[in-house]
Amino acid sequence: MNNHQGPKRKASLTVIHKYGPCFQSNEDQVQVLRNLRPPSTLPVKSGLNLGTGNYIVIVGLGTPKRDLKLAFDTGSDLTWTQCKPCTGQCYKQVDPIFDPSKSTSYSNITCPTPLRFHSVLAVLPQCSTSKKCIYLAKYGNGSFTTGYFSKERLTITSDVMDNFIFGCGQDNEGLFNGFAGLLSLGRAQVSLVKQTAQKYGQFFSYCLPSTTSSTDHLTFGKGNGVSNTIKFTPMLKLSQGPSFYGLNLIGISVGGRKLSIPTSIFSTVVYNALRTTFRKLMRNYPMTSPISLLDTCYDLSKRKSVSIPHISILFGGDVSVDLDKVGIFYMLSPTQACLAFAGNSDPSNMPFLGMFNKKGRIGFRPGGCS
Repeated sequence: MNNHQGPKRKASLTVIHKYGPCFQSNEDQVQVLRNLRPPSTLPVKSGLNLGTGNYIVIVGLGTPKRDLKLAFDTGSDLTWTQCKPCTGQCYKQVDPIFDPSKSTSYSNITCPTPLRFHSVLAVLPQCSTSKKCIYLAKYGNGSFTTGYFSKERLTITSDVMDNFIFGCGQDNEGLFNGFAGLLSLGRAQVSLVKQTAQKYGQFFSYCLPSTTSSTDHLTFGKGNGVSNTIKFTPMLKLSQGPSFYGLNLIGISVGGRKLSIPTSIFSTVVYNALRTTFRKLMRNYPMTSPISLLDTCYDLSKRKSVSIPHISILFGGDVSVDLDKVGIFYMLSPTQACLAFAGNSDPSNMPFLGMFNKKGRIGFRPGGCS
């Protein structure tokens, strides 16, 4: 993700494939991963071994520093972690829950507060009887977290940010599992991207590993520049979700055939066209029953090799992103796979993904994460 000519400072967190073996609570293994990169790099890990499909990064919180495994998310704004004493309900996580009473740099945000949080929360902040500012954040899958707005020392690699605003979660329920909380990279003022704007210039990028044994990174800051191999497409602001990052998706190509879809109706029509063409090109493989949202599934038990149609996503600015075949199929088992796309049942919901910055563009680069 690119923006104006901001600071050249750069910090990078390592990303590990979500099906990989590297997300362990064993700190010796964590240290080995850290040593694979310069001192400014920390592991970003897969959460599959924790029972979650999120990708995980490790950041430090508090004084003395406590390493926390957080799922990073470009679709939310408030960074939060589970906190003792868990006056409501805390889900099971791999590492001990953060205890603010043992940190000398922790402080609560008291009421009333001049800070503007309403754009990132389900309801406006409230005050506890002790004048602590309370937040409630809800997510699209029904999960929620509520607790205290707080300030703490945040450490990303060797970079230290004092008075970082985050949520100290006391009641966290839903589809959370294993990780300690969320590292949120959305567009609101309370997000990590905005809070570290002076240090990193609102520039971040990431590469997700494509194999179970590989490790990659989440990087903050522009460093010495941007590779000329990166293809950029303009960003959009979405009225339906001002905290989200929008892309101008103008077409899809399957097996070298550009689908005939009016660009003004990118909703269920898009998926139907994609599915129809994909099924035609996969007609020699027996289909199996749908699994939840995945309705195009195949039995590959009698196949030694599979020919998967190429899929390319076409964006504004004459940018074409060719999907790796590993990402086209979702493997339910060694012999059963489904097309890793799903339809949008609500036409009013605009498709979205990505990142945002002042220059308003997102970049893609093929050929791996090196």
